[in-house]
Amino acid sequence: MTLQQLKYIVAIDRYRSFAKAADALGISQPTLSAMLVKLEDELDVRIFERSNKSVTPTIAGEKVIRQAERAIAEAERINELVSEDKGDVAGDLRLCVASSISPYILPKFIRYYTEDYPQVRLTINELKGDAMLAELLQGHIDGAIATGGHAHQGILEIPLYTERFMVYLSADCWRKLPVFHPENLEHERMWIMRDAQCLRESAFSFCKARTKGRRVYEAGSIDTLIRIVDENGGFTIIPEMHLPFLSDAQRENVRRIEGDYLSQRRVSLYIREDYIRQAMLNTITKTLLRFMPEGMMDERIVKFGIKL
Repeated sequence: MTLQQLKYIVAIDRYRSFAKAADALGISQPTLSAMLVKLEDELDVRIFERSNKSVTPTIAGEKVIRQAERAIAEAERINELVSEDKGDVAGDLRLCVASSISPYILPKFIRYYTEDYPQVRLTINELKGDAMLAELLQGHIDGAIATGGHAHQGILEIPLYTERFMVYLSADCWRKLPVFHPENLEHERMWIMRDAQCLRESAFSFCKARTKGRRVYEAGSIDTLIRIVDENGGFTIIPEMHLPFLSDAQRENVRRIEGDYLSQRRVSLYIREDYIRQAMLNTITKTLLRFMPEGMMDERIVKFGIKL
């Protein structure tokens, strides 16, 4: 049994396809199949049930795969320990970023990160919260950037920045008011975003005075919401970092929120509790500090960085 064989079965489990796993591993499909058969013969157990249509782990195979993931993670920690001790920042950094956050940070993040850390192989995917946590726990990624509050055993949450929500009003919807008071818009339509719980919670938290049974329409993106408001009237809420995406005319429709309402979201970095590459994590925060609006980043990050 070799570490290489363990990586092979983990890849097969992840992709549930010999062709896709072989492609990801950079080997031929016959080689992958032969290595799997060799390992199964050595262990005297069938790890996967395969057919023309599917590849699924057996009950015993599930246990072998989970142990293989742990073994691979521990082996990789050896290289991480040596690199961290040397102060090197190199190797792989695999991140996931929530889709409700990625438009605002990824363009500049990728640019600055690749400029400052060319020796790091950066990989970024977009996933939803639960999928991110699963990828973290299985060791498939090094970190995840998402809204705060995704508590889970075995995972640490490190607050990165806090972003305010603003109200975007239609041109004929109380534009003359200098600030936004929810009671002023009690009889207007509110448009909220589907699949973005932080927006939904904020919307309902300062719109409790709405008439019972009032219809709330949903859309799939902030840009869509803004166009709906422009065309149909009413209002929506947008994150502060969306402001640069607006035209000069649209910015005239933005108001801050007055009162004691849930009108902000915390964005955090999630890592496994046993992750040790402090220097690598600080490449993330240093890159964010290059372009994030002043005062938005967590004060502890600004002063001390990440301390594990």
